[in-house]
Amino acid sequence: MLIIVAPGQGAQTPGFLAPWLEDPQFAERMVWLSAVAGLDLPYFGTKADAETIRDTAIAQPLIVASGLVAALALFPHPSDAFGRIGAVAGHSVGELTAAAGARAISAEQAMVLVRERGNAMAHAAAVTPTGMTAVLGGDPAEVMAALTQHGLTAANVNAEGQIVAAGTLEQLEAFAADPPAKARLMPLSVAGAFHTEHMKPAVGVLAGLAPAVSTHDPRTAVISNRDGKVIHDGRDVMRRIVTQVATPVRWDLCLETMRNLGVTGVLEMPPAGTLTNIAKRALPGVETFALKTPDQLDAARAFVEKHGDPSPMDLHPTWRMLVSPSKGTFVRYAGAEGDSLLASAEVGRVRSTRDETAVVAPYGGTIVEWLVEDGDLVSPGQPLVRLHPEGVTV
Repeated sequence: MLIIVAPGQGAQTPGFLAPWLEDPQFAERMVWLSAVAGLDLPYFGTKADAETIRDTAIAQPLIVASGLVAALALFPHPSDAFGRIGAVAGHSVGELTAAAGARAISAEQAMVLVRERGNAMAHAAAVTPTGMTAVLGGDPAEVMAALTQHGLTAANVNAEGQIVAAGTLEQLEAFAADPPAKARLMPLSVAGAFHTEHMKPAVGVLAGLAPAVSTHDPRTAVISNRDGKVIHDGRDVMRRIVTQVATPVRWDLCLETMRNLGVTGVLEMPPAGTLTNIAKRALPGVETFALKTPDQLDAARAFVEKHGDPSPMDLHPTWRMLVSPSKGTFVRYAGAEGDSLLASAEVGRVRSTRDETAVVAPYGGTIVEWLVEDGDLVSPGQPLVRLHPEGVTV
């Protein structure tokens, strides 16, 4: 199974777009997304220095646009991608790239959202001097206890032994003066304490925009970095994009879901390298490919051919299919085939040793076919039940 991942802020480097913009078609598409974002992205991706593109309001649109346009270069006919990609996932702002790639939202909607997200997060970061520090190694329990002691948040849990602490600069300085045993601290070059309570004003900005965004159920499985769950409802994808601005990124749970899905290959969109490096350590035996420059496109297509395996969500229109959000035991609540369901009815729950997640029918309709039985063990993204929505002819 192939999983496509999109990086978050901090992955950008000066000049990373230069080789891509030598392709006229790529350059034209980047100019279009620049118009939507209201930024000269070709300039920032080729000429600007590291300090300039560190600015949240610039970095986030630059990262999302580069991933979206590179995806079109990799899959000139986007419909072909859905027959190859098992799932997509984005780290932090990369969730917008992933959502657009899965067709839950359009590329233009993603660029408007990332423009407003970046500006709102930059404004929120300017209120109080805040920052982030990577914590590498150390006993996990001791690290978390030290964060709590200093009032810090584990804003990113990327993998075992790799946590990002976030908070005020004063809190981070006190933490650095009294670090956990055997842990190495690395201050990050970011503009604020992302994915913490310091970003709540930005959540309000996105929440005000979200009702006007027309969403579609994704064409392939979307793994949410809030909890590693597989999301199949476009409206839920949008809700999570709004709230994750002030919610920790649980990339470790995304990796766990990838493992449960049976991933064999992880391909990272540009600016690539960060997430494939994590995957190499966290997913032994899984091949990785960091797409950094256009001269790698042929090799990337061969990688896609080798690992491509379509998500079961694309075997039927996604509005007919409800899938498992995670690994666990399915407990059925809804009735038999032929019974009607109201919109937002809970058809069952998936129970695991960690939590219990409701499976909700986003549309009212009729149960056409149960694909699992009560008490069955299910995997992330596994189809559970096929529905005939009200008012739709099958």
